[in-house]
Amino acid sequence: MSSKDIDEINFCKPLNCSATVSSYALAVVYVINPISEIANSLPQIAQASVSLDKIESLGLSLSAQVTEPKFPAGSDFDLQGGYYASSLSNNHQDNDWISLELVDIHHAYGSESEAHQFTLDKINLKFAPGEIVFIVGSNGSGKSTLIKLITGLYIPDRGQVSLNNIPVTDENREWYRQQFSVVFYDFYLFDRLIGIDENRFEQIQNYLKLLEIESKVTIDNGVLSTTKLSQGQRKRLALLTAYLEDRPIYVFDEWASDQDPLFKEVFYQKLLPDLQSQGKTVIAVTHDDRYFNQAQKNTRLVKLDYGRIV
Repeated sequence: MSSKDIDEINFCKPLNCSATVSSYALAVVYVINPISEIANSLPQIAQASVSLDKIESLGLSLSAQVTEPKFPAGSDFDLQGGYYASSLSNNHQDNDWISLELVDIHHAYGSESEAHQFTLDKINLKFAPGEIVFIVGSNGSGKSTLIKLITGLYIPDRGQVSLNNIPVTDENREWYRQQFSVVFYDFYLFDRLIGIDENRFEQIQNYLKLLEIESKVTIDNGVLSTTKLSQGQRKRLALLTAYLEDRPIYVFDEWASDQDPLFKEVFYQKLLPDLQSQGKTVIAVTHDDRYFNQAQKNTRLVKLDYGRIV
């Protein structure tokens, strides 16, 4: 090999090496952001997997097909055209339903070890149309668990939930859940009114005024102009959705905890009695004992202490 050939090789190598390094560096720059996004998504994917496992464990499988129960012809729960022709349907002010009853309910959760399980036990409750029931108790007494049992989100280990003496089973549980309008403490607020008739504009405006948020939010074609509000105002929007669902039974899990004192009074002294006057049943978990008025007709208190009614 001549000295000229050696000089050419020595001259070309650094250039080729530099080009190769530049190519690798450029490739790394382009892929580092997608890789970073994938890495950042891993905790969310893991959390979603855990959440799905929890949903499955509660019997709320997204893939499960719920069949409509067959009730006697002419009964309150007869079917017409595939829909329940029950007086529990929406837009009925005079509810013909008689009772919602929990009998000898037992439900445990937590560690598999009995020593570390929390248990709701010997729960016997009966609810009637047009009454307000306040559920009270210290933190950890089982209030939120109880309302999830009442609404059919949790399935009791033992005991029976029934509506008009008809047991709630796997066949009719999804229908049973649709009898409740619920605002949980850890609610999620969507930016549109899902499953709500968008043509009820006048009614929606009246509710916005009633909830004192008409200057904060507008609704166009079922879409909320904003959800970036205070927690108390967000809860009012959640209550708006519950109003529009117009179900027979309303359940509120510490709804007033984020409201200012003035609107707390509106909630207890006006909103709840208004629902009651429409024949709705209201079940409210609360710590606001100063607003209890058991002298008011069809209003009562249920107190929980470490999983039992006292």
